[in-house]
Amino acid sequence: MSVIKDVIAKVKQTDPDQPEFHQAVEEVMETLEPTTKRHPEFVKANIYERIVEPERTIMFRVPWVDDKGNVRVNRGFRVQFNNAIGPFKGGLRFHSSVNLGIIKFLGFEQIFKNSLTTLPMGGSKGGSDFDPKGKSDGEVMRFCQAFTRELFRHIGPETDVPAGDIGVGGREIGYMFGYYKKIRNEHTGVLTGKALEYGGSLVRPEATGYGCVYFAAEMLATRKLDFKGKIVAISGSGNVAQYAVEKVNQLGGKVITLCDSNATIMDEKGIDPKKLDFVLDLKNVKRGRISEYADKFKAACYEGKSAWDVIREQGIKIDIALPCATQNEINGKNAAALVKNGCICVAEGANMPSSPEAVKIFQENNVLYGPGKAANAGGVATSGLEMSQNSQKLSWTREEVDSRLHLIMKSIHKACVETAEEYGRKGDYVTGANIAGFTKVAKAMLAYGIV
Repeated sequence: MSVIKDVIAKVKQTDPDQPEFHQAVEEVMETLEPTTKRHPEFVKANIYERIVEPERTIMFRVPWVDDKGNVRVNRGFRVQFNNAIGPFKGGLRFHSSVNLGIIKFLGFEQIFKNSLTTLPMGGSKGGSDFDPKGKSDGEVMRFCQAFTRELFRHIGPETDVPAGDIGVGGREIGYMFGYYKKIRNEHTGVLTGKALEYGGSLVRPEATGYGCVYFAAEMLATRKLDFKGKIVAISGSGNVAQYAVEKVNQLGGKVITLCDSNATIMDEKGIDPKKLDFVLDLKNVKRGRISEYADKFKAACYEGKSAWDVIREQGIKIDIALPCATQNEINGKNAAALVKNGCICVAEGANMPSSPEAVKIFQENNVLYGPGKAANAGGVATSGLEMSQNSQKLSWTREEVDSRLHLIMKSIHKACVETAEEYGRKGDYVTGANIAGFTKVAKAMLAYGIV
């Protein structure tokens, strides 16, 4: 067996109950095979086996009290995967599906995503099986404070800097930062995604969605194409999806779908800026369901269906797909339908939203495919820019942050293209992203010796 196959086999044997983590390790490791020949020093130092093992895994109990006075208990996680190139950095996810395997897959992906940004950030991830949906502000606050009572011991501006993810937006970051500040008696850049009033960065809320569209635009440009006049399908309706819609509109495209865990809406007239304002208020203020959009604007609504199921079942033609919801949302059948319906570009705004079968179908059919660790790196890149501003006690203008974000996404695209070509896989963004992200971290690990 090869070094790579040995590592994959060991991961599956050691952690048999973590399918998402296995999937992420396989997807990355299989593309790293060429590096074992070019860098025998990585093999000798056993970098491949070391990089799939987290530096530390923290699991803890989170007891809190609901509005009726009942004591509730959730489980908290923080997986600090690799800090070879900088402090641990990665989001917190609050969702009922959260378990150790999901947090490990996200943390593993984060190593390479952060490396690609060119900023000095290691990879980590955390969260809880607590679901903020349906909870009052008081309940969310009490949970966040209870969660922070344990998490605070393991994080810090030069140690580990969490951010938001699914279920963790500005409200949750505010509650956690406020409690951290209280118990540590210090005001530091320990969390990113903060509000502007207490150390946040302009463009941070928009960054993942904007960055995904910037990356897609770079991919399209390799074929002398752009967003003008293109029909775009976006899944999700949270932070990433919202600002992906905004940027697509600015670049002349037309977005026709959004969805949440209950339904998908299909608006063939396009989700224009006025309609997007409604979505922003619905999701960020009222915390309602996307089906209310259909009632307001007389759009089609498909209960219990994902955007990709609807596109497949209705045979809807689209040019560009931006999956911005969650992992494995596009399966093989959906990918085949996207290809059949004319999709030329897929850029992932979520983490690992395409199944291995779907990725294979995209690549075999010459679809421009940007994996999440490259295409959605704009969020963590701007978190890194927020860290820089906090360190300098400065606030940059919107134009400066957006300009830096755009340059970072261009640089990530360039690294993916050039690395793929260097390793004989021209146009393969998956191989390019994985090898470019990995080699930087591996060289740092090598420099430290055995630690």
